[in-house]
Amino acid sequence: MKNAPIVLVACTFGAAFCLFPSCVKENAGLDYASYVNPFVGTGGHGHTFPGPVVPHGMVQPSPDTRIDGWDACSGYYYADSTINGFSHTHVSGTGCADYGDFLLMPTVGEQQYNPQDYSSQTLPYASAFSHQNETAEPGYYSVFLERYGVKAELTATCRAALHRYTFPETEDAGFVLDLDYSIQHQTNLDMQVDVVSDTEIRGSKLTKYWAFDQQVSFYAKFSKPFAATVVRDTLSDQNGKMQPRCKVLLRFNTDKDEQVLVKVGISAVDMEGARKNLEAEIPDWNFDEVRDDARKMWNEYLSKIDVSTDNETDKTVFYTAMYHAAVSPNLFMDVDGRYLGMDLETHQGNAEKPIYTVFSLWDTFRALHPLYSIIDPQLNNDFIRSLLQKNREGGIFPMWDLASNYTGTMIGYHAASLIADAYTKGYADFDLQEAYNACLRAAEYDTTDIKCPSAVLPHLMPKAKYYKNTIGYIPCDHENESVAKALEYAYDDYCISVLAEAVGDYKNYQKYTRLAKAYALYFDPSVRFMRGVDSDGNWRTPFNPKASNHRNDDYCEGNAWQWTWFVPHDVEGLVELMGGEDAFVGKLDSLFTADSTIEGELVSADISGLIGQYAHGNEPSHHVIHLYNYANRPWKTQELIDRVLKEQYRNAPDGLSGNEDCGQMSAWYILNSMGFYQVCPGKPVYSIGRPLFDRVDISLPDRNVFSIVTKNNSSENKYIKSVTLNGRPLDEPFLNHQDIARGGTLEIVMSAEPTKWGVKPSK
Repeated sequence: MKNAPIVLVACTFGAAFCLFPSCVKENAGLDYASYVNPFVGTGGHGHTFPGPVVPHGMVQPSPDTRIDGWDACSGYYYADSTINGFSHTHVSGTGCADYGDFLLMPTVGEQQYNPQDYSSQTLPYASAFSHQNETAEPGYYSVFLERYGVKAELTATCRAALHRYTFPETEDAGFVLDLDYSIQHQTNLDMQVDVVSDTEIRGSKLTKYWAFDQQVSFYAKFSKPFAATVVRDTLSDQNGKMQPRCKVLLRFNTDKDEQVLVKVGISAVDMEGARKNLEAEIPDWNFDEVRDDARKMWNEYLSKIDVSTDNETDKTVFYTAMYHAAVSPNLFMDVDGRYLGMDLETHQGNAEKPIYTVFSLWDTFRALHPLYSIIDPQLNNDFIRSLLQKNREGGIFPMWDLASNYTGTMIGYHAASLIADAYTKGYADFDLQEAYNACLRAAEYDTTDIKCPSAVLPHLMPKAKYYKNTIGYIPCDHENESVAKALEYAYDDYCISVLAEAVGDYKNYQKYTRLAKAYALYFDPSVRFMRGVDSDGNWRTPFNPKASNHRNDDYCEGNAWQWTWFVPHDVEGLVELMGGEDAFVGKLDSLFTADSTIEGELVSADISGLIGQYAHGNEPSHHVIHLYNYANRPWKTQELIDRVLKEQYRNAPDGLSGNEDCGQMSAWYILNSMGFYQVCPGKPVYSIGRPLFDRVDISLPDRNVFSIVTKNNSSENKYIKSVTLNGRPLDEPFLNHQDIARGGTLEIVMSAEPTKWGVKPSK
């Protein structure tokens, strides 16, 4: 009974899905998890991983098949044929790599760890494998390691992993526990390991890479006693630099088909936290029970949206998208309430207010957080409260928080978007004044009192904010990615204006309303694109709207074709800027019919999923198709949504047209396949597109249900003929958030031909 208080603490995370298994009620409905394919996105450039997780869990045990290169971001790539081992931390769908901590590999025979070739993708003890002998499903992964004749199985709880290995009969069985391994050969600043007993090992490491100070500890327990040898030495890498090594070699004998289990808890705080996490969440050795509990947790989450269709492939794509949308943000608080803050100090937190990490806000403000505002606003509040706590500890909102590290990655200050969206949708369960003040801080140029590495500070607090707030625009000869930053700042400043009005700060309301209009300064009517302006007020020359020089031009992971449309908060103003409705539509049409060639010496690989110059594989384009609804051409939105849903999402390893980006690509699919999308988070309005399913039932937090019923639905019938909301005709292609949140029924009748539904009558 001495563990009971810890179990109680762990159970309080129920609202966030990631809760102690005994607290999960079994879903009496469908086995939604059976429709999830975790291999989707592990090929192409989706950068997902297939290992078992629970929703928003802290630990992500998964096989690692490669070390270097862009497609090693998650450690696993479907085209590979060897596995280096199973590490316990991974990021999902990112364009940058990190993590890959505490690699464990079973072995039979002589354990080879030399030569360790830093130019090789394969470690000396790696094993070949075949996809025919590999399985992945929510909460479970297995593979047969051909080199050793060992079957590997993995499952997980929130903060701990459970491994099960079936060995052949041998006197030379064992494991290699590799602490110096990491994805993309990160710098190991410190590694500690302690063989506690003949069944327990603990350790920690401090790594510098994308996260400059990534701290993580582990505590491992083995079901079989071992003899251990610790290897601590150094060797030269490919650049001739001496690198520290730290490995533990474990040895034991096994009978035929003997199963050896390993349970591993992790913590960003310390080894004691890892031990507590492990003992609270996996108190015994029942692998199948942990696996079943993980699946129950997934079914509990996946059942929030029930889709009806005869197309099993569409169903698989949908629930796989739901799965990927719940991998991150990740829980970052131990069972005892402790966590690592943005100041990289240990804090004692409140278990009822969990802290999360992995906030890819440049991606996820667009669709992932709007999705959670519908299916779980309380969880979205938890995310926002985490961001507010990070602001208190570190001095400013993170742009891309990884393991409580300011990375300074990407652009904008999109915490303002999450906060404004929560406020306008009526579920802002946090201190609104504090949140508003934090948004003001993020919008101003002030480099003081920010706790981040000096190399990160210019990216976290770019001079672009100074130019924006003083001379009124961002000169392209003084600041990189000036147009993209300016457009995103204008949107974020709009969100701040919403909050300023909410708290009664009318002076700043006027200021930020004005700043929100600054997008117009970058529109060149002579070429009809958003374009860089230099410090003398001249347009940048030469100008090529197809040009891309990755992260080193006036745009961010895109070109002028893609970025010209990023004015989600003032589409009406953009229409006017382009010369009115007809001119706007003509320009928008040309986006989708232009030649898809991207030009330049260093074209951004993120520009993918092209239809003309529209790039669905990256986030700046994600709202663009719905702009037709604002210009009286709703049938064009319906037609293009239908095309993207069918062409750019597939039930295959390369089934994503770009990086998954922590759930954003999948959240776009979820919302649009249901029939709507939020163009401007911060305005509680959804644009109606093309529903894919015959019926969708969304379970809302207050036990209400919002249903989308699509009649006369077929592959050919992709246009909307009529819409009713709760039996009343809906004549415009927009839906308010409260229409969904209150529950009810949206009935959509489809047609094989474009119709005039949603078109405003001529004046």
